[in-house]
Amino acid sequence: MLVLGDAHAATPEKRRALFAAYREANQDVTLQLGDLMYYDLPKPTWFIAGNNEDFDTISALRNGLVSNSDVRNATLLASSMVELNGLRIAGLSGNYAPTQYDRPRANLVGERRRHFTHEDVERAMALESVDVLMTHEAPHGLPVSEEYEVGCPYIDDLLSALDPDLCLIGHHHQHTETAIDGTRVVSVAPTWERYYILDPDTLSLTWHETPES
Repeated sequence: MLVLGDAHAATPEKRRALFAAYREANQDVTLQLGDLMYYDLPKPTWFIAGNNEDFDTISALRNGLVSNSDVRNATLLASSMVELNGLRIAGLSGNYAPTQYDRPRANLVGERRRHFTHEDVERAMALESVDVLMTHEAPHGLPVSEEYEVGCPYIDDLLSALDPDLCLIGHHHQHTETAIDGTRVVSVAPTWERYYILDPDTLSLTWHETPES
């Protein structure tokens, strides 16, 4: 199972790197951690929305309305879950903004659609028997290097409630990992640097350099 971090594939250079990772990995199933920004994909891909996306497309995917040549093999996980290769995989789309969290999702417009709300977290909290959780925002305790304090309390709560074996994080463009209350938490590198292979039987995660496209 292929795992990809942020892709930023709206630009030709980053898109070539994205497709190079798909080709080199040669996996039937792909998980992607947000900031995808291009949705016509070569293999079936389940992804979460990041804070950089085409939000018209993301809104349509949230509502099951997209069916055109610009979206292929792309399925959004937005407080929802899918079973793939025997794993129950859940995803929370978006990032955290304290000014938007308590608003109804229907009231978010324009670029504000990038954020998750209390409604999104509550729906995700209701999921059961999650093996792998995908989020774009990080919990507290993840040792990434940023100029601000990393960690969202609502991701902390989600980890505690769902108790997955593995949590995969996008957004930070760094590979780091830790363990939080028995969950292995991994921040993945961006797609133009690395791709990952997840073994669904053991949940081992190995990384490989993305080849030059």
